Amino acid sequence: MNAVLIALLVLPLLGAALTLAPVFGPDRAVADRRALRLNSVVTGAVFLVSVALAAGFDHGSPARMQATTDVSWIPALHVRFHLGVDGVSLPLIVLTALLTFLCALYSEKRLPDGDDVPPAQAFVGLFLLLEVGMLATFAVLDLLLFFLSFEIVLIPMYFLIARWGSGAKTPAANRFILYTLLGSAVMLLGFLLIGSKAGTFDMQALAAAHGNGLSHTTQVIAALAIMVGLAVKAPAWPLHSWLPDAHTAAPTVGSVLLAGVLLKMGTYGLVRVLLPVVPGGTATLAPYLGAFAAVGIVYGSLACLALARPGSKGDLKRLIAYSSVGHMGFVLLGIASLTPVGVNGALFANIAHGLITGLLFFVVGALKDRYGTADLDTLSGATGAALYGRAPRIGALLAFAAVASLGLPGLAGFWGELLAMFGAFDPAAGLSRPAFVTYMVLAGLGTLLTAAYLLIVVKRVCMGDPAQPAAVDRLPDLRPYEAVSWTPLAALTLVAGLWPALLLGLSDPAVKHLLGGG
Repeated sequence: MNAVLIALLVLPLLGAALTLAPVFGPDRAVADRRALRLNSVVTGAVFLVSVALAAGFDHGSPARMQATTDVSWIPALHVRFHLGVDGVSLPLIVLTALLTFLCALYSEKRLPDGDDVPPAQAFVGLFLLLEVGMLATFAVLDLLLFFLSFEIVLIPMYFLIARWGSGAKTPAANRFILYTLLGSAVMLLGFLLIGSKAGTFDMQALAAAHGNGLSHTTQVIAALAIMVGLAVKAPAWPLHSWLPDAHTAAPTVGSVLLAGVLLKMGTYGLVRVLLPVVPGGTATLAPYLGAFAAVGIVYGSLACLALARPGSKGDLKRLIAYSSVGHMGFVLLGIASLTPVGVNGALFANIAHGLITGLLFFVVGALKDRYGTADLDTLSGATGAALYGRAPRIGALLAFAAVASLGLPGLAGFWGELLAMFGAFDPAAGLSRPAFVTYMVLAGLGTLLTAAYLLIVVKRVCMGDPAQPAAVDRLPDLRPYEAVSWTPLAALTLVAGLWPALLLGLSDPAVKHLLGGG
């Protein structure tokens, strides 16, 4: 199985290298079609390999690191080429492979075009390099390799926004790269501090030590640096301000991967690194992380309500971006509780958010393609979408994704947020229960506000503005390539909601192992 995990990283890397070879022909249109087909073939193969990895995984021992490769890489720095997968990382690897494959299929028919857009060959090379970095982040078990994987992702995403985006794409891309690079630099300082004091960067060895050999002061300083760096990517309030601009400007597939995978890299790092490696420092900072998470939940919901209000000229992609701030707040709150229940809820919410928000960005991207805008007032005006009458299948998918996002029982969005609030209700020993109960109450208020703005969006976009006559001509409804790209996300949202043990059975033993010093 270690060969399978290595193949998962090598395949997209080889695909990205192939885009540099002169094999696509001199004709631009033909070369673009061949490059986009290569993208679908490579990402499809990667997804099949991830399914093989999941099938070969020993589900009876999800707390044990499996498919491991561990060889010395830079002996002078004690850096090892160490890969592995457990019940925490496996669902994220499969989710990443699935989303990149669906985005590649979508891009075959819906890649932004124009005179200033580079050839599809460049898009595919960056896209596959992005996949390498995302998958490696969830597979590596060395702190410096984790940092390198984290960094590999940034440059491809920068160019995807800056070259294939729309609107104020260059400022949005600059802000994205500035925030995330600064966050990564701070995180690296924390990694170097841990490695210099512990004598190793191996994440398994550090987790097994569970803070032994690191003074409390060292743990607090390292935890603070790593937490700040990862919180930028999560993103946690108030380090979130790069996200709405990036989502608004990014192409559809960029928004899907940004919300579905890149945000998860930050929260995954908190679970994989902070909880087992510097437990004392994490416990000291957990109340502050919980407070920022609770504020972020309410802040994100209020921002969405303001954007959804008639006359505010709110952009629907921007609204979904702010909703991600709120949803990721639940993930951070669950992690801050330092309990198995809360951390399991955070990991479940990670997967649910990737599925649901990925579907939302696909649907909104399709609306923007049809209208040339994602302005909510335009979509609900006299010539607006009125999707239930003009494009009922797209309207049904938008409504489905919205009610899943607001946490309707039976859909994926419900379980993660519920368990995160349960974790806050009874936090780990040593944490202030009154403070965390307060955070839980704020999170509960956030769920009500989330329901309010999402139902307003569905009413305005799917039913139109009742004060104005709705347009009666039909829009192009769900196209075949859209159905192929979106249906798996809708189906998995339903499966995860009805069968939560599918994910919780994997994560629970692994989480208890990490919290106990595994």
